[in-house]
Amino acid sequence: MKDPVTTITGISYDRESIEQWLNTGKEYTTCPVTKQPLPRNCELTSNHTLRRLIQAWCTQNAINGVERIPTPKSPLDRNHLLKLVRDLQVDNLCLSSLKKMEALAMESERNRKCMEDMAVVKAMVLLIIRCYKDGKAIGLEEALRILSLVWTPSTQTRVLINENHDSIINSLTWVLRCESDGNQLALKNSALLVLKKVFEVASTRLLEGLKLEFFKEIVKLLRNNISQQATKSALHVLIESCPWGRNRMKMVEANAVFELIELELGKPEKNITELIFNLLAQLCSCADGRSQFLSHSGAIAMVSKRILRVSPATDDRGVHILYSISKFWATNEVVLEMLRVGAVTKICMVVQADCEKYLKEKAKGILRLHSTVWNNSPCIGVYLLTRYRT
Repeated sequence: MKDPVTTITGISYDRESIEQWLNTGKEYTTCPVTKQPLPRNCELTSNHTLRRLIQAWCTQNAINGVERIPTPKSPLDRNHLLKLVRDLQVDNLCLSSLKKMEALAMESERNRKCMEDMAVVKAMVLLIIRCYKDGKAIGLEEALRILSLVWTPSTQTRVLINENHDSIINSLTWVLRCESDGNQLALKNSALLVLKKVFEVASTRLLEGLKLEFFKEIVKLLRNNISQQATKSALHVLIESCPWGRNRMKMVEANAVFELIELELGKPEKNITELIFNLLAQLCSCADGRSQFLSHSGAIAMVSKRILRVSPATDDRGVHILYSISKFWATNEVVLEMLRVGAVTKICMVVQADCEKYLKEKAKGILRLHSTVWNNSPCIGVYLLTRYRT
């Protein structure tokens, strides 16, 4: 034990252990020793006598390498937290209250769990919406950081977001639109982290109602590439929006395909490449997306170069992109460019590589589509043509 506490059943436990036990239950669980009912939010009383005995034993056995456990900090006072939440409504106390709450949230997981139980998520969401409606950014960055720290995708959080869906999206879009000085970049980074969490619990109604201006702001942030964390969050937001055709059309209109290619040409880290290829594959499922893809002179070369060099997920999406282009937008110019920049060579390599069977079949399908154009190319072995030609 490091921080012994006594439950209402009279049994002492280590605080962290009994809190984990209580959190596994619903409204009620049981005392592990007496089997008596224990409410989830039951009061845990610090057992100072037992803690002092443990510390004394550690001191006596220091010669054997036992380290003395530090005196634990007192648990978060719920009344103090309630006062901090109430102070958010008072203009001259709001910022001070936010700073104290942020310090508490960063201090320990126990504090964050307590803040979650005390509806701090709701308080932060309503404060962010209030800042947007009042046009004031004071305290906004602290509120966003607190929200990202104490956020959990609970039923209550889902209900809260979906009841305020227009307001929260408009508020975060407003933050993303702010001028990009040093402080605003940190603010946008925090806003994107929160936005990613919001989209993970958002309803279909929220995601279907996204506006073109929203996607323009996200694409602009991808272009500015303010941080890796922000870029990942922005990509996740776009991926969550992709299942709806109207959103894909808005992304294309916001120039997302072109900016994704430019971002990938900057050679980002592996997981960002996987997210980019995921998005490109979905956007190339529509005609306008394929058109914008091919308007970039380096698009086909970039995709073919990444296949078999990054990850199986990238291979899957890369071959899917080339298949979409080959099947639905195969002008003579495009087919010859695929040959010229090495895409056909790479497809042949996929057929021979240690890939999943379905991926090999899709690669063979690309070769069959245009074998009459590519059959004289030295990059396609005679055995490939004779074996896979229809």
